[in-house]
Amino acid sequence: MAVDGTWKIAMETPLGTREGQLTLQSSGSALSGRMSGEAGATDIYDGSVNGDQISFKVDIVDPMAMTLEFSAAVSGNSLSGSVKLGMFGSAPLSGTRA
Repeated sequence: MAVDGTWKIAMETPLGTREGQLTLQSSGSALSGRMSGEAGATDIYDGSVNGDQISFKVDIVDPMAMTLEFSAAVSGNSLSGSVKLGMFGSAPLSGTRA
């Protein structure tokens, strides 16, 4: 599917731009994968695919423990959307296929 593969992502957070890498795999409407960045790596969960729309969650502990909720649209080799930063609101998300 169009979302499968490795993506370089950037989130514009209150602490500045945070960059990372996503490895995504779809199976029907289910989405699985792994996100890695400067704070380490973690599996995604509650992932779904609906046409060109994807959503998933990851739990992080750095800079503080929280759940990040991702929502994005995939178009060719790019993705764009937002990430909910727990109680800190939402931040813009962008990415390109690696």
